[in-house]
Amino acid sequence: MNNLRVEDLEALWCQRNIIHHLPPEPHFGPEALLKKLNTTGDVEHIGHVDTAEFMNAASQGKVKVIEIYLADDGNPNAQDELKRTALHRASLEGHTAVVQMLLEKGADINLKDQLGSRAIHCACRGGRLEVVKALTSNEADLNVRDKLNSTPLHVATRTGHTTIVKYLLSCGAKINSRDREGDTALHDAVRLNRYKVVKLLIAAGADIKIKNHEGVTAVQQVKQWQSDIMETLQRLEKLREVGVVPSENSSTEE
Repeated sequence: MNNLRVEDLEALWCQRNIIHHLPPEPHFGPEALLKKLNTTGDVEHIGHVDTAEFMNAASQGKVKVIEIYLADDGNPNAQDELKRTALHRASLEGHTAVVQMLLEKGADINLKDQLGSRAIHCACRGGRLEVVKALTSNEADLNVRDKLNSTPLHVATRTGHTTIVKYLLSCGAKINSRDREGDTALHDAVRLNRYKVVKLLIAAGADIKIKNHEGVTAVQQVKQWQSDIMETLQRLEKLREVGVVPSENSSTEE
């Protein structure tokens, strides 16, 4: 509902769900309310904010909507069908102000979603450094595990968020923690060719001799990758020799 008229608000003026959220000004009448609503863009949320709207607002960073929901005794720990809370959603999308507000209003920093992820896993996955800092300052566990036994460091490494990897390490995250496959963050960084992260982890003291459940170290992963590349190149050269694959020097121009 856009461009509200004063007369549209007259009938609503005395409703508590409106005036409950107005600033304490003695002459704040319908005209001032009209200006406020049309300026802030919160017209659609004059009345009750339900849980679905609250969850969407967390994803979209709509602070005013969340304020109304929480002021009306809404549950800050409500979960969606995937067991994600508003804190999970806001953390993933990088809405630091929303994260701070939720924490101040009692959001549980340790609640898990369907995959066992906490809010800090989501922030690391989304590359949201400021949110990671906010969660850490509120005592988020840097070494917490999801259902894959992955720590926030594993998640930041896999998604290639170098600044978050660096921050987690500076805060004392356990560098050699192993996931369900026995892989450390270094294994993940090598496997996914995260060169900057590899350098960071090694400089921070990652153990290059740790074996995963397949008995493979990160160094052996590199050697295996090099071996696979060499084998592929040799196979390609043989195909070129028999004319199956065109030579690099051949030309398709007439």
